[in-house]
Amino acid sequence: MEVLGLLKFEVSGTVVTVTLSVALLALLKWYSTSAFSRLEKLGIRHPKPSPFVGNLMFFRQGFWESQLELRERYGPLCGYYLGRRMYVVISEPDMIKEVLVENFSNFSNRMASGLEPKMVTDSVLLLRDRRWEEVRSALMSAFSPEKLNEMTPLISQACGVLVAHLKRYAASRDAFDIQRCYCCYTTDVVASVAFGTQVDSQNAPEDPFVQHCRRVFAFCIPRPLLALILSFPSIMVPLARILPNKNRDELNGFFNTLIRNVIALRDQQAAEERRRDFLQMVLDAQHSMSSVGVEGFDMVTEALSSSECTEDPPQRCRPISTSKPLTVDEIVGQAFLFLVAGHEIITNTLSFITYLLATHPDCQERLLKEVDLFMEKHASEDMAPSRSLPAMCGPSSPSSPSLLAYTMLDWEAEESVELVCGRAPLVPGTGLTAWVRE
Repeated sequence: MEVLGLLKFEVSGTVVTVTLSVALLALLKWYSTSAFSRLEKLGIRHPKPSPFVGNLMFFRQGFWESQLELRERYGPLCGYYLGRRMYVVISEPDMIKEVLVENFSNFSNRMASGLEPKMVTDSVLLLRDRRWEEVRSALMSAFSPEKLNEMTPLISQACGVLVAHLKRYAASRDAFDIQRCYCCYTTDVVASVAFGTQVDSQNAPEDPFVQHCRRVFAFCIPRPLLALILSFPSIMVPLARILPNKNRDELNGFFNTLIRNVIALRDQQAAEERRRDFLQMVLDAQHSMSSVGVEGFDMVTEALSSSECTEDPPQRCRPISTSKPLTVDEIVGQAFLFLVAGHEIITNTLSFITYLLATHPDCQERLLKEVDLFMEKHASEDMAPSRSLPAMCGPSSPSSPSLLAYTMLDWEAEESVELVCGRAPLVPGTGLTAWVRE
């Protein structure tokens, strides 16, 4: 009996602990690689994934450079894993045509991690399905050439402030940070056009709007936390969403309050007294919201021709009335998208252009002559975007070859679909990255 009692103690103690530990390790081992066989089953080439995080380390040198390397090493049809999520990369014209044209209704949704703040999830970037079509259609009216031309004075005003600061720096002949000047300029434009607020971030860096914009771009997820989120998304994402986040709540509260105050002020103003900015265009569209469907979302052709859908539009361009107008949260989301999408891109682009022009005086002189010639030729014309873009970027323009580039677009497959005779069968939830030559 004593031997049986001792044996029972060992079974219930040491043996059980060891057994559970081995089972847990075996389960973690299986979990760490269980999601990384799908691309191989589809016959799609890809880098060898690491346990738990997939190909996260493949992108350690930067996402853009790594994508180029991915295409060079694994071909126009390849894939990778970020965490447990599978991504397929396509750059063949036939596949891109299927995604952008033939099966676009299956790829209208963008990839989302679940950690995006509410202002981003309410923007047209991450709205899904039918609601994306409705909001996207309403925004099309705000981006018409005529409406964009109404916002030109606001942008010109911010340009005037930028030029005044640059002249002072030039007169002092002291070194200065040109990127900071462009950062302030972009902040002023976004504040004026998207949020209906006039700021001078160069002279007033303590302005609340400027301070909160800096907090938006200063946010960074620590790498250990990112690895945990990618490794255990079903646990970490809901946990991160319910845990209190002071920085996130303060940013959401500030931009929401700002937009709501501007809307309340404009409701008290007469129509002719209201600023003609993007926010007002969205407010106008809120009361006359319509939808044209995903097949009618060709803004480039409309902007350059400006005649396709004017007098007698075809059936695909005829708007269909919708029942639900834009909510205030969705209006905040569109304004915030202006800030997120345009701030860093415009700042860096202007900074690099200035650097290249400064280091290539011959190109600087050529550009100056081209701009002067254009202004002389079109001095008496209405400089609407639809008229000025073809003249400046047309085939006869000497600058047009430099505009050719690759654009990377990301979607999420909504339904099962096979691209190009089954070469890339996609299941719902698969991430799709397309490289389009502009």
